[in-house]
Amino acid sequence: MMLNKRVRCLAAALAASAVIAFSLPALAQDISESHLKAAHEAVSALRATDPFDSILPSAAGALQQQLIQKNPDMEQLITTTVSEKALALASRRSDLENEAAMAYAKSFSEQELKDIAAFYSSPSGKKLLETGPFAMRELVKAADIWQNGIARDLAQQVGEALAAAAKTKAPAAPADGAAAPADDAAKPADSGNGG
Repeated sequence: MMLNKRVRCLAAALAASAVIAFSLPALAQDISESHLKAAHEAVSALRATDPFDSILPSAAGALQQQLIQKNPDMEQLITTTVSEKALALASRRSDLENEAAMAYAKSFSEQELKDIAAFYSSPSGKKLLETGPFAMRELVKAADIWQNGIARDLAQQVGEALAAAAKTKAPAAPADGAAAPADDAAKPADSGNGG
């Protein structure tokens, strides 16, 4: 179910990108071939479209499973047909690369894209792509611990400050020379004889 939503979202995003690309030809014309080439190199170095590699195989697998459930007697034909058609559609992967390059070209200058490609093609850039997600997970864990500690300390310090403020607003105790009213004086006198 989640995969179907992903596929639909990606299809909608690609369709919207296509509409925007065709409705704004002037903007597309402003991007030179060398700028677009730099964008392709940056997209490749960033592996920006890699997360979408599983879309076609997943869609094919889901469709195959759905069709086989409805027509179990046609399993072999369904499997063969889905595989053939999915392979034929695999060539459209370049459409996604082009859309990604166009998006990056609209967002970054040609020189910025060259710098991005150079960095992410370097050993440090490649390592960042490989280990960056792990480092980010560790950072999120550390941030959660830090957030809990900050919230705890803030609550404790505010509580202490409020308690101190409340003590200063409490009625002052009588001075040593003044006689405080006895507890008995504040009570009404007994009418009986202590019995």
